Amino acid sequence: MSQGVVVVIPARFASTRFPGKPLHVLAGKPLIQHVYERAKALQAQVDAIIIATDHEGIKNTAEGFGATVCMTASTHETGTDRLAQVANYYAWSDQTIVVNLQGDEPLTPLTNLEQLIANMQRYDDVAMATLATPIQSLEELNNPNCVKVVCDNTGKALYFSRAPIPHQRDGLLRPLADYALRHIGMYAYRVGFLKAYPLLSPAPLEALEKLEQLRALANGFKIHVDIAYENPGLGVDTLADAVSVEKLLNS
Repeated sequence: MSQGVVVVIPARFASTRFPGKPLHVLAGKPLIQHVYERAKALQAQVDAIIIATDHEGIKNTAEGFGATVCMTASTHETGTDRLAQVANYYAWSDQTIVVNLQGDEPLTPLTNLEQLIANMQRYDDVAMATLATPIQSLEELNNPNCVKVVCDNTGKALYFSRAPIPHQRDGLLRPLADYALRHIGMYAYRVGFLKAYPLLSPAPLEALEKLEQLRALANGFKIHVDIAYENPGLGVDTLADAVSVEKLLNS
């Protein structure tokens, strides 16, 4: 698989805010099955769809609805480390593209996943591709839970931060949506980068901001950023989110 594309769905049982989340039933199916079925809509464009988990219960459930499962360690500090283990297990070539579809994102727009794949195929000098949306308010810009990104003229990331970047020194002379971008945590990777990532020491900037993508930038890897075709769907972080997502699935 030299230029192939695969989708990996990480699914952890031990979520701090919602333990057992992948197995929580929504509209008659476990959450992880909804995510898997979303990925299956891409099957004509990808070579494999794999659920990566460290939990036997998730493995058994996923295999029960026909998914391929790769068991991974429970000690991974980042999702990127988990994907690296999967890539090494299957011995994918360095140019293989891995799309990371989070196991708690059943409403992820397919157009955004296709966008990530297309950008990785178009820009062969990047290690990663990700997406962003325009920031609409000062509250959003100043919210540390909203990760901001600034890019160069070719769409490559210059920096990610929880701080309000870029700063307009002379006041709000331009609408925020013209220049300020909120990063969406959707990624595609090249396997060569995934193999290298676990060997990289955490970067000081990464430790300060608590943003793992800064490790890639600090070590000279390029990240392409594009404006998402669609706003991301609601994810499931809490039980309240699950109730909201179930209503949307039922509708």
